[in-house]
Amino acid sequence: MTDTLRQRIQALLDSDAASTLTEIRRGIEKESLRISPQGGIAQTPHPHELGSALTHPYITTDYSEALLEFITPPSTELHHPIEFLEDLHRYTYRHIGDELLWVNSMPCRIGEDRNVPVADYGSSNVGRMKSIYRVGLGHRYGRKMQTIAGIHYNFSFPEAFWRLHQEQEGVGGALQDFISQRYFDLTRNFQRYSWLLVYLFGASPALCASFLAGREHQLLESFDHSLYRPKATSLRMSDLGYQNNAQSSLQVCYNSLDEYVRTLTHAIKTPDPTYQKMGIRDAHGEYLQLNTNILQIENEYYSSIRPKRTINKGERPTLALTRRGVEYIEIRALDLNPFEPVGISQSEIRFLDLFATYCLLRESPRLENCDFNAAKENLRRVVYDGRNVDLKLDNWGREVTIQQWGLEKLEQMAPIAELFDRCHADDVEGSNLYADALAQQRAKLLDPDSTPSGRILERLESRDQSFFQFAMDQALEHRDHFISEPLSTEVDSRLRQQARQSLAEQRACEAQQEPPLEEYLRDYFRG
Repeated sequence: MTDTLRQRIQALLDSDAASTLTEIRRGIEKESLRISPQGGIAQTPHPHELGSALTHPYITTDYSEALLEFITPPSTELHHPIEFLEDLHRYTYRHIGDELLWVNSMPCRIGEDRNVPVADYGSSNVGRMKSIYRVGLGHRYGRKMQTIAGIHYNFSFPEAFWRLHQEQEGVGGALQDFISQRYFDLTRNFQRYSWLLVYLFGASPALCASFLAGREHQLLESFDHSLYRPKATSLRMSDLGYQNNAQSSLQVCYNSLDEYVRTLTHAIKTPDPTYQKMGIRDAHGEYLQLNTNILQIENEYYSSIRPKRTINKGERPTLALTRRGVEYIEIRALDLNPFEPVGISQSEIRFLDLFATYCLLRESPRLENCDFNAAKENLRRVVYDGRNVDLKLDNWGREVTIQQWGLEKLEQMAPIAELFDRCHADDVEGSNLYADALAQQRAKLLDPDSTPSGRILERLESRDQSFFQFAMDQALEHRDHFISEPLSTEVDSRLRQQARQSLAEQRACEAQQEPPLEEYLRDYFRG
């Protein structure tokens, strides 16, 4: 353990700052494709009973009309996010007829790109902008790639923690400036060590061959039209999926808030020759994309972690960060766990708390180009070959096996687990749950076959079934889980009311007098 990490942990153990960790706020965004009973992507519109995808705070859509996104409100209660997701899933299953929710990150059987319906957000300017952005993504990267699903984990330390931590660090200046810089310290370390999360939680070692139809790849074919790599962890995070080649040369700087905003803004304002050739509208005047720049908007940058700030109406994310600083981080490197009904477990949440806190407390030098490239290469190796115990990674220029380095990381997190367990000693469940969560991840490093990716491939091999059939079996099992327990009358009534309210809000939005869309977009990007 480094001196800096040891000193920071000890300072927390010796002070009131430790108790403030009980006020950490967590939220989850979980994506799931709606599929037909036969296993194809649903062609039906977003169910009216689920409310407006434009204005509903908890149930919306991502890229596709069929790609549901469930959002939990931020909470300091450890169990709240998963319990809230359980309720949203039970409510949804009441209103999607015989359709199912796909449980894997890599999508179901998909034919051509045109078989993926783009999300519709109505006729208001903000709704049309959201749809045009998605049309643009389809033209730039293909619609199929936009059907990949994942878990986003939102995490923030409380202000009381930051005040005490700033005092312990002996740093002056405005508190928000200190908070923003420390969050960027966290994000740099996250990029250095995100390979560990991909190993532990990666759950996409295989996919349906239809996803890559017509594309070159280096995967093996087996299990009845399934593509896989024997030791893969998360093909979602490979250049075939989430980390796509189209953005491989784009380097957004995480060394400070100013550098992050500057480099991201450059990509948003710089034209790309390929997209210029495509144009903004087709021959019939229909929008093909929002603009011809490298990125249409900030969200197009497919990063595994994002510094975030709640935005005001019509405000760009980079402007919100510039004006008010970093509020929380969004971890985006997580596959859906097909063995968990809502795609993530309580133990995984506790480990994410430990991992984020470790990334904050460990010293975090500037991320130079060589460091950035080494982190990308480590991630690539773990994505394709992570369960190979002899796999070597680059640890500051020194080669080390994934198992050795991973166990070292977990050992360094042990005092942080002790810190969290001390904070939560009064919880009903007991006082060693963070240590238990750490032990569960340690077992995965000692036995690669116990990882989600290992369990998936073992299932395919032992039952000689396809990736598609495995996922369908899990989808049916999870559906039975959600419909077996009735939704409480109180929760059902609240979600029905929320759906009605969101529909009314969309109607009110569309009834307002608005400027032409071109003017609206011009003002948005000028702001």
